[in-house]
Amino acid sequence: MNEMTQRIEAQMKALNLKAMIERYKEFGEMAAERKLCYEEYLALLLEEELRGKTERSVMAKIHKARFPFVKTIEEFDFTFQPGLSEKELLRLCSLDFIEKRDNIIFLGPPGVGKTHLAIGFGVKACKCKYRVLFISTQKLLEDLMLSVRDGSITQKLLAYSRINLLIIDELDYMPITKEQANLLFQLISMRYEKGSIILTTNYNFEDWGRVFQDNVVAAAIIDRLVHHAKIFYINGESYRLRNKLKGTN
Repeated sequence: MNEMTQRIEAQMKALNLKAMIERYKEFGEMAAERKLCYEEYLALLLEEELRGKTERSVMAKIHKARFPFVKTIEEFDFTFQPGLSEKELLRLCSLDFIEKRDNIIFLGPPGVGKTHLAIGFGVKACKCKYRVLFISTQKLLEDLMLSVRDGSITQKLLAYSRINLLIIDELDYMPITKEQANLLFQLISMRYEKGSIILTTNYNFEDWGRVFQDNVVAAAIIDRLVHHAKIFYINGESYRLRNKLKGTN
């Protein structure tokens, strides 16, 4: 490596031009072969750097979102859930519901793809540079309860309220105390018309009073969630059961 090359690479490192460091020699050879002018060569390098920065930014947001796995809407098998409106869901892929601070609620039995769809929208939101967090209902309630005990509940609620898209997964069979239900109500109230929520649940709304052990709190939570929401009932077969049966054949 000659002195000029060392100088160029040191300057690129100082400017944190990671993609350009990796590709500038390759692009230089290509530019020479194609007899590109300096401006064209520079444009190629800048495009590569921009692509790399965008990709790293998206990957960082996906990592911070804490998805348990990464799935896309495009990977969802709509043929297995014919009662689900593919057209309406794909329309929501524009993510205008986030700009409007609207919610999405997926209701249905286990295994029908609720979490897959929720993550699919979350991944799209990350790619569009929104702040996203995926968290199970049980983990969220545990986090809020710990914050009550250490006196940081106000800061914790504010932190959750600043996220553009909060995905609350699996409101299901785990018992929820009245105190936990009240904390969840506080969070949803803070986010009401200020930030979007995607919620997945096994329960229909008429069962929420029993889930939260308080009909009044349940009604208040439902009221704020559904006021500006798209609600999807998924009543098809379980993907997991289908795949298990396939494996036994």
